[in-house]
Amino acid sequence: MSDDDLVTEAHLLEIVENQLTENNPQRVKETLLRLTMTGMERQEAMDYIACALSVEIIDIIQNSATFNLKRYEQNLDKLPDTPWMTA
Repeated sequence: MSDDDLVTEAHLLEIVENQLTENNPQRVKETLLRLTMTGMERQEAMDYIACALSVEIIDIIQNSATFNLKRYEQNLDKLPDTPWMTA
């Protein structure tokens, strides 16, 4: 993993932490609770949530799109499955 990847991961996790603090969107907190209640460590759950967030960030960057809250929440609901990562 390059330094750029580490910065990106750190930024994504910071955004997720902010979403949790602000409870916006509420689905982030619900997802964290759901994943940790199944025995997943908090950090691993945070990584999964950041992965779902990255789908939206990539779309914004690559397609000049706006943040798609509905798709983000749908992807959160799929966790820990990550079907968007399969080729």
